Amino acid sequence: MAEPSTMNVILHAPTPDALERARNNAANLKREVPDADVRIVANAEAVAAALDDPRPDTDALTWLCPNTLARSGRKKRVPLQVLEQPAVLEIVRAQQQGWIYIRS
Repeated sequence: MAEPSTMNVILHAPTPDALERARNNAANLKREVPDADVRIVANAEAVAAALDDPRPDTDALTWLCPNTLARSGRKKRVPLQVLEQPAVLEIVRAQQQGWIYIRS
């Protein structure tokens, strides 16, 4: 079976433990498939964990839910990114475009 030319993966992390798993999975995937497009989507309690616990190897791959960020009253830090729309909507749209979804 031929492999797809591009691997697009969403690792969903709604909790601090899920964020840790997503970070590990993202690092492992990027090591094995360097050209994979991997995004960690953090919402709920994982947003505070991402803000409070930097991880240089995966922070640039991490996208925060704008709703959770606004409710927390906190600001993102570089290189974390903020999704344009709520995490649930971004995840649904990514799946419609063929991205693979993994709940971490």
